[in-house]
Amino acid sequence: MRVLFYENDENPYFSLAFEESLWRNLKEGKVDNTLRFWRHKNVAIIGYFQLAEEELNFDVVRKYKIDVVRRFTGGGAVYQDMGCLIWTIAVKGPKDGGVNYLYNFLLRGFVNALKRFANVRVENINDVVVNDRKVSGTSATFQGEYYLLHGTLLINTNLELMGKILKVSKAKLSDKGVSEVKYRVTNLVDALGRKINTSEIIDAIIKEYSSLLGEKAYFDLPTTDEIKLAEELYEKKYSKPEWNLLRLPSRYFE
Repeated sequence: MRVLFYENDENPYFSLAFEESLWRNLKEGKVDNTLRFWRHKNVAIIGYFQLAEEELNFDVVRKYKIDVVRRFTGGGAVYQDMGCLIWTIAVKGPKDGGVNYLYNFLLRGFVNALKRFANVRVENINDVVVNDRKVSGTSATFQGEYYLLHGTLLINTNLELMGKILKVSKAKLSDKGVSEVKYRVTNLVDALGRKINTSEIIDAIIKEYSSLLGEKAYFDLPTTDEIKLAEELYEKKYSKPEWNLLRLPSRYFE
């Protein structure tokens, strides 16, 4: 299992293009199972099936100069800053594993890592909760025997700004017994009541995924093929407002 520390924190458009490139290169057998860690500065990322104007308050987005990017996996909208760690696990697994393999097996590596620090549980299949507050959300894709699961970890994110940017229905908040987004989620430092070094968390995630997959972890750099494809995806897809702001399908940009 290779481990990548690869981010382009000031260009989330390219960073998301690289994420898809990693996934495609894995499916082509060009790279090993991969655990990636990355971050962004002030970006709102929406899911593949979402429409940006329905999920984000654009008055706030413009005021704070927030980038808006659409990812190639499903799930809901998220806000990320440098206080949010993003992790990705992309692997070759069982041919018939499906969603069960993603959320009942693959997510376990991340959850087990957080259990080293706090009492953790999973809600709604893909939300990771500490003290009844969400600290991580995940999204995924799979094709045949190839799987990609990625998620956030709120360590010390600006929750006030997050609450202003994201539109969440009052009904959904009511179901959680809260009135605002910032009260439905929490930072890990607040849940633990102490500061925590991000390197501690990363080390735990690496160890748990190495154990879960039964593979020795090694540190690596992106391949030439990954960078080349990421550049193509950036130019043709992720840099385009038609991709980021509308619901146009991926095939439109091929």
